[in-house]
Amino acid sequence: MDDSNDLFANLGAQPARAPRPIDPIVQAARKTVVTKDGSEGYDASHIEVLEGLEPVRRRPGMYIGGTDEKALHHLFAEVIDNSMDEAVAGHATFIEVELSADGFLTVTDNGRGIPVDPHPKFPTKSALEVIMCTLHAGGKFDSKVYETSGGLHGVGVSVVNALSDLLEVEVARGRKLYRQRFSRGVPQGGLEPLGDVQNRRGTKIRFHPDADIFGKGAKFEPARLYRMARSKAYLFGGVEIRWSCAPELIADKDKTPDKAVFHFPGGLKDYLVATLGDEFQVTREVFAGKSDKQGGHGSIEWAVTWYGGDGFLNSYCNTIPTSDGGTHEAGFRSVLTRGLKAYADLVGNKRAAVVTPEDVMISAAGMLSVFIREPEFVGQTKDRLATVEAIRIVENAVRDAFDHWLADNPQEATKLLDWVIARADERVRRRQEKEVSRKSAVRKLRLPGKLADCTQTAAAGAEIFIVEGDSAGGSAKQARDRAMQAVLPLRGKILNVASAGSDKLASNQLIADLIQALGCGTRSRYREEDLRYDRVIIMTDADVDGAHIASLLITFFYQEMPRLVRGGHLYLAVPPLYRISQGGKVMYARDDAHKDELLKTEFTGRGKVELGRFKGLGEMMAAQLKETTMDPKKRTLLRVEVLDDEEATRTAVDSLMGTKAEARFRFIQERAEFAEADELDI
Repeated sequence: MDDSNDLFANLGAQPARAPRPIDPIVQAARKTVVTKDGSEGYDASHIEVLEGLEPVRRRPGMYIGGTDEKALHHLFAEVIDNSMDEAVAGHATFIEVELSADGFLTVTDNGRGIPVDPHPKFPTKSALEVIMCTLHAGGKFDSKVYETSGGLHGVGVSVVNALSDLLEVEVARGRKLYRQRFSRGVPQGGLEPLGDVQNRRGTKIRFHPDADIFGKGAKFEPARLYRMARSKAYLFGGVEIRWSCAPELIADKDKTPDKAVFHFPGGLKDYLVATLGDEFQVTREVFAGKSDKQGGHGSIEWAVTWYGGDGFLNSYCNTIPTSDGGTHEAGFRSVLTRGLKAYADLVGNKRAAVVTPEDVMISAAGMLSVFIREPEFVGQTKDRLATVEAIRIVENAVRDAFDHWLADNPQEATKLLDWVIARADERVRRRQEKEVSRKSAVRKLRLPGKLADCTQTAAAGAEIFIVEGDSAGGSAKQARDRAMQAVLPLRGKILNVASAGSDKLASNQLIADLIQALGCGTRSRYREEDLRYDRVIIMTDADVDGAHIASLLITFFYQEMPRLVRGGHLYLAVPPLYRISQGGKVMYARDDAHKDELLKTEFTGRGKVELGRFKGLGEMMAAQLKETTMDPKKRTLLRVEVLDDEEATRTAVDSLMGTKAEARFRFIQERAEFAEADELDI
């Protein structure tokens, strides 16, 4: 998740290179640059080169995933991960995290401390300043200083520096204390020697997020920081994390303590036992273990048990949370499945032949942490591990341990095997029931002229497009792939369920039709296995009215079928608003900004440019609708997701869609300054 800069290791020098002579052809080309159509005016002077940390401030989303609350708290993750790297390397025993009343966040460790001597490549700067102000400067590009680390590319702490209006670093190293201050990535003076210190070493970073980047009201949430800090202590039993927070920052109903100390020698097993509490568990013992340096390339720790609730697997790589999983999770699921099936063969239980990884993990509560050299992630925020070798590392470590655990506990192993086979039998039974029910679904729903169902019987891969009006429905029915795409037209705007009473909800025919078509029920009666489609796609016109209808539908699903949204089944189609043609060239633009961009970049040749604006999906030819919006090979879909902060999401929905108009008015007032004139529909 976090690409951490080197905070602690000496940086190696690179040999200077002599400047290359300018090629005569390049020198001539500098004078005049002519495009293919003969126009001039685009030359080397138009190529902008961003230096220092300016790229981070221009495009923060490339480095921390955006500028929302998740991205804001990612700054803390970047800093604490550097301290965790010191702890994992054996150089730090404690980390202190302090959130002050003024909004400053401080992370302190007793590691080796950032090097402060002049850097060989930049003799006029200390290594500390190079680290804090230079992208891709760090000591984690090889394993000489850190055998494993969360940071790989040397950008983490420099990104925090760039996005903080004030950041202060103190380093205690060699019994001397040093300090340097920065603002928005720019040094505010040089490195200051503060004199001698005794019994202190390590690094202290104190920073405040920049309101220009994250907004005026942006601030750290104590509960979120508390959870993040505690999780780090579970991941490495050798570190003690000390938490403190100004009491006035903690809300009345928030149970977050203002002071706490985290130290969990039992690691992931301790976390799992504490999380499940008194929940029913299939086996008496948690299957947990550790293995160091598999093949000399990494180590692993795991803990897993099976219980009566919904399964989860929280995974980490080098203490970085990998919320989207990856290769280490794939290896873990695979080895558990193979181990159970091998045990079934050993005891002669042939029913286990139908067991899949889904059956094994659907009720498993698991924690998995790997430490590997130079891991590969998908994206800068490291949500998914891509290192192929992680599969082998996990399988080699867990295989024998799981086999021995099953063999040493035959009664417990039999209970677990029977439990997993029962999950497999239930999955097969529900699939068969769903296939039978789908064959007569249209007849049961009795929606002639409304639901145009797809022909396939399985829910996997099936899609339903929810469109507004019979006209749009007619085009969609012609454009769809009948085998796997269904269409449900809704006449008029759907009821705003956030402000409607239960009686209105029960009597609304549009909502009744929608619930019946999906077949999965609502609220406490919702059953994921009865959902008749893999994807539920809201397809409305690309204008303000269409956006309003889409927001009403999203509100309906969030309130009445929240598990459908969290399960990743809800999507928004992205139909075009304009059709642009010039000669034989035809392109589509999704909005005004996209249209202007295409006109400037794609339609610069000769010939008249034809510009057509679609008034709605119903006016689009079926072939156009298929090409731009419904064909899985060409379309763009936006998946609707719920933020991690459930309370904040609920508050936003209630404010914007609820019965209190003053809440919406306050929302507009607070954000009016961020609205651009060309974005308003006046």
